[in-house]
Amino acid sequence: MQIDDKDVKKITVGIAVIILAVLVFFLIRPVLLSVVSGLILAYLFTPSFNWLKRWIPNPTGNALIVSGSILALIVFPLWFVIPVMLQQVFSVYTFFQKASLNEFINNVFPTASEQFIAQVSVSINSFVSETITRLLSLMNKVFLEIPELSLHVFIIFFVFFFALRDAEKLREFASALSPFSHSHEKILVQQFKDITDSVVYGQVIVGLVQGGLAGLGFLIFGVKNALVLTVLAIFLSILPIVGPFILWVPIGIFMLASGETTKGVWYILYNVLIVSFVDNFLRTYLISRKTNLSPAIILVAMIGGLFFLGIVGLLLGPLIVAYFLTFLKTYRDRTLYDLIADKEPHHAKQQ
Repeated sequence: MQIDDKDVKKITVGIAVIILAVLVFFLIRPVLLSVVSGLILAYLFTPSFNWLKRWIPNPTGNALIVSGSILALIVFPLWFVIPVMLQQVFSVYTFFQKASLNEFINNVFPTASEQFIAQVSVSINSFVSETITRLLSLMNKVFLEIPELSLHVFIIFFVFFFALRDAEKLREFASALSPFSHSHEKILVQQFKDITDSVVYGQVIVGLVQGGLAGLGFLIFGVKNALVLTVLAIFLSILPIVGPFILWVPIGIFMLASGETTKGVWYILYNVLIVSFVDNFLRTYLISRKTNLSPAIILVAMIGGLFFLGIVGLLLGPLIVAYFLTFLKTYRDRTLYDLIADKEPHHAKQQ
């Protein structure tokens, strides 16, 4: 096959584009997660932005109101919550150091041997000490990296603002770059939207609600250090299969074993009837309505994403896996190559 000047120019342009793409990737890699976080926030609050457009027709003003409100709702509570959390973390550590765990374990397992009780008590103390040490180390690291974190927060909300304001232009640009045929593009976009809604609303938003309800239970029934436990309950609620029962079951048993029978019974009933309802019905309804993605796959993807990408990976992990499985499904159905067949030129579409 003979290569003429035209082919050489095409190859040169292709190589130049690849080199530039690689350079751009390495340039934005340090802030890539911040950019993605901003895009996810924009996706979450697009309904609020669209609702506000009914009253304020200015897109820039709307985006500024929404992004500014979200920033204030995140930053100002943290400003007051973090000192309280630090105090409660120390309080939890002091409680387990002074608490008579042997007596509590003996009440729960009255027939257990002294050796078993001692081993369980040592294991619980070691686990709590190690967990709190890691938590304090993480908080110390966060304080030391405040300038860098501030920069990432700025990037997140910068992307959030412009992604809200220019959402229509971004959609048109992405559609123009898409290699998929227009006949399949809408179907594929709808599938991705269903998957994203399932993960975002079914896991993250419902997890926040469930963890918040568990925290409300801590306050109502007078559980000490409710703020730290609420944050932990929210994290556990976002993870599928796990859930906040890891917290409220031991707390309920502790109440019963400590002689607070009535309080313990009502506390357990509250969690079974209200907190668990959110997980068993609302989460199941939202996920099954949008996608048939297995909870086991979501859990593995979340944990893998957490290790690989940090806290943002809890959301990105399941999305990446779900999108990959969507393409695998099209390959299985032998419709993968149909997705990129007969792509209509973007300029022709505009005409």
